[in-house]
Formats: sequence, C-alpha cells, structure tokens
Amino acid sequence: MISPKKYAKAARVPPKGFKTANDFFDHVFKDKEMIWMGQNTNHLHHERKIMDAMIDCINSREYCKYPPPEGFPELKQLVLEDLGLDKEFDILITAGGTESLHLCMNDVLEPQNNAITCDPGYLIIDNFASRFSSEVISVPIYNEECGYKLTPELAREYMNENTKLISLIDPLNPLGSCYTKEEIKEFAKIAVENDIYLLHDITYRDFAREHHLAANYAPDHTITVYSFSKIFGMAGLRIGAIIGLPEIMASIRSIVINDLGTNVVSQTGAIAALKSKSQWIDHIRDTTRNNQKIIKDAVDQVEGAFLPVYPSDGNMMAIDIKDTGIDPQKMIDYLLEKKVFIRQGSYTSKLYGDRYVRISFSVPEEQVKIFAEKFLEAVDVLRPL
Repeated sequence: MISPKKYAKAARVPPKGFKTANDFFDHVFKDKEMIWMGQNTNHLHHERKIMDAMIDCINSREYCKYPPPEGFPELKQLVLEDLGLDKEFDILITAGGTESLHLCMNDVLEPQNNAITCDPGYLIIDNFASRFSSEVISVPIYNEECGYKLTPELAREYMNENTKLISLIDPLNPLGSCYTKEEIKEFAKIAVENDIYLLHDITYRDFAREHHLAANYAPDHTITVYSFSKIFGMAGLRIGAIIGLPEIMASIRSIVINDLGTNVVSQTGAIAALKSKSQWIDHIRDTTRNNQKIIKDAVDQVEGAFLPVYPSDGNMMAIDIKDTGIDPQKMIDYLLEKKVFIRQGSYTSKLYGDRYVRISFSVPEEQVKIFAEKFLEAVDVLRPL
C-alpha cells in the first residue's frame, strides 16, 4: 500500500445524498437551474468576442497542434500590458492559477523554510506550501483590528529566521479585503530587508476599487500570480500566468511539468478577452458592486448576522451567521434545495469555518435577488427557537 504524503488533503465530505464530493459537483454543474454563487465564477459576460474567438479556433482545427510551450507571445505581451509592467518582466502562461501557485511554492520553498499565509484564506495555498516547507504559519486575521487581512505588522510578528515566503491574496478570498498602496509598500520593504519572497495572488484584482502591484515596489522579491478565471469568466478553461523578473522565471521554468504548453483554445480566448476588456469591464464592475448592495440589504435585516468586509473588493464576500445560531452547513443544504449554490466557511478557514458562509455575486442581478429572498427564508426556518 502506498503511504499517504504528509501534505495529503483531507478527503472532502460529500453533502448529504452524495457518495463523493465529485458526484456532488457533477450534480451542481449539470443542474441548469442552479444559481451559481459558490465558486467565485463570473457569469456576466454578454458579448460574444471571447466565445467567437474560441469557436473560430476550433473550426480551424488549430487544437491539433501543440502551442508554444511557454504561451503565445501575443498573449504574454497582452498580460504584461494589462498589468502595466514593462519588458524587464518575464511571464509563463499556465493551466490556471492553481498550477501557478504550485509551481511557485515548489520553486521557492525548501524543507528548512516556512511560509506565511492567513486564515481565512485560500487553503490550497497552505496545502501546496506544506509540500515543500517545514511549516505553514497561518496567521489568524478574522477580526476588525487588522481589517480582516494579513497586515505588515502581523507578518513581522509571526515570521522568523526560517520564513522564506509571504502569501498575499489580494483581494482576499473569501472576505474581499484589499491592500492599500502603503501596505503593499511595507510588505515590499519586509521582503527586501529579509531577502524573502512575496507571492502576490491577484486573481480578483479587477473587481477592486483600487489595486497596487507588489512587483512595482519589490520586483526582485515578488512573484505575481494571474488568472483568467474570474473577471474574464473563463474558470472552466483553466488558464493563468506567473509573472516575475527573468532570474525568478528561469528558476520556475526548470520545474515545469506541463512543457507542451497550455490549452490552445483557452489561450485564444484569453487573447480575445484582453483585447476586448475595455468594452465589458465597466458593466461587470457596476453589476457586482450593485449586487453587493442587494446582499447587504438582506443581511441587515437579520439579527445576529453581519458582513465582516463591506464593500468587498472581490466578487465574493462572507456573511457571518454565528450569532444567529444557524450552522453554516445547514444554511448551505437549505439553499441548495432552493437551487442556490454557496459555500460554507470551512472551505476557506480551519479556525472560523463555523462562523460564516461565502457567496460570490458575479451573477445576474435577478439571481442575487433570489438569493437574498431565499437567505431570509432560510434564516426564518433554521434559526433555533
């Protein structure tokens, strides 16, 4: 028998009525009536430019060929232009942000190192960091004092001589908290002074009211992770990127497994997405910000419930329901029966998972209104007497 690795993920507990978690997600995926507010995916693209580009690629049978192994040069240049980074930076196109995160952790961390993350946060990062380092220091940030985010002060408090990397999810999944320019500059100072790396995951950057790249302040110590899953609405196409200075990228390239390149159809769609971005981004931002208001209006009606971060700078937020006495899992199960898919707090937190549910709101306004109605209904049904 093969022994489980030290970093093996805990098996996902399937919801009631499903044999495995995969069966559950297959059920949710195939249900065309399901309101999809559980995975931070973006369902607001109305124009056809991205889709038409991919259809043209398929019709021309371009998918019969392998693409350039590091990504089409046009796509790489468009990503750098999107971020406002000059040609001194290098870029690798990947099969989504998840692959990017794994490559970064693998490249930077050694067995004697530790990595700084936060809780709540994106637990996949913790899992990847645990594969290559001796310790993952997950800093508790679920409190108003720190603004529900990992601050430079907390990083200094928790790091030690073995710290090699600080992970910044910016804006933060699941809370939607974001970093100011001053905070990013201070993180950059920490990285330079201690000769460590910042892993700047900017997956939700385009939803933010204001965003600042750590690469502009500590280029020699920053690795930026970029994704097409959220603002571009391409989650199922699995495409992303890693950006860094050439020395950093040369090291990452040495451990790449996917050396035959990233999906041709996905890259074609990504090129079209970047070229058309100015035509649709305002619509998506305006819709998501208005959708937040609908959710807040509903939450404000519930005694014992509140939004830790509002407004959110992502396309998701947490609703704290601890003081209502309602188990987040029961809330999830109830809403699922009503064709509304959201996530429980334990998906993004080991410490505070019993406090909140996470919802994403980059869906049509009418679907958010249905969520608000069903959420209030669930509270009335589930609240202990």
